[in-house]
Amino acid sequence: MPRYAQLVMGPAGSGKSTYCSTMVQHLGSLNRSAHVVNLDPAAEHFDYPVMADIRELIQVDDVMEDPSLRFGPNGGLVFCMEYFANNFDWLDESLGHVEDDYILFDCPGQIELYTHLPVMKQLVEQLQQREFRVCGVFLVDSQFMVESFKFISGVMAALSAMVLLEIPQINIMTKMDLLSPKAKKEIEKYLDPDMYAMMEDNSDNITSTKFKNLTKAICGLIEDYSMVRFMPFDRSDEEGVNIVLQNIDFAIQYGEDLEFKEPKEADEDPDDLNYDEAFQDKVDS
Repeated sequence: MPRYAQLVMGPAGSGKSTYCSTMVQHLGSLNRSAHVVNLDPAAEHFDYPVMADIRELIQVDDVMEDPSLRFGPNGGLVFCMEYFANNFDWLDESLGHVEDDYILFDCPGQIELYTHLPVMKQLVEQLQQREFRVCGVFLVDSQFMVESFKFISGVMAALSAMVLLEIPQINIMTKMDLLSPKAKKEIEKYLDPDMYAMMEDNSDNITSTKFKNLTKAICGLIEDYSMVRFMPFDRSDEEGVNIVLQNIDFAIQYGEDLEFKEPKEADEDPDDLNYDEAFQDKVDS
């Protein structure tokens, strides 16, 4: 039986741990078992239990305090992740093997890990060798995306992760519940953007011809190939969380290998069918 994994990525402060907490609670409400693995060696606390914690292997503070290394915070984190890549046996021991494993990997926020360093790619390859179907979940803070040029920067960061990891990827705007009504209305145009129109609206703000041509080329790449789209994520919106989960499940083909479950007893409400059964019915149809 395959195993399933979400690789939860994104810049620092984008809401990765909050996303993991919300998703685990939502999966629990659907009678689905899910676990979280912390891969951030600089993490301080979480409000959910973890199946495995990289800090048991190595911590950023220990690396920074080592007089022979003399790393700062960023260098220390990269060192920790490279050490982790050389000790994947620890991950094997921590995960064990349970059929139908569904695991969320809460990853660090250093953007270098998703642009040019090989660590996350190596992690994906290791998981795939262990029969995991992996989906990348790239988070960007919606409060950061309310301006056109910031939005383009967020798109390029997500695109870098897609190109590096070569796995299905769902891109999400988090913290939608923190936006003002005006900002929510403004950000709707970024969920399914017309990049050329966005470029025209901001062309007067660009004084450099070279920069304008570069921005136009980037917008053309995103628009013509439909490379990146974002989904909204409001932790207080149960239906919205479920839509995100359905898209991820579809990307990793969750449910295709599940066996039929016995129908519920007649005295149970048919509207209370759990998500696994509903998903299986949809697959079989």
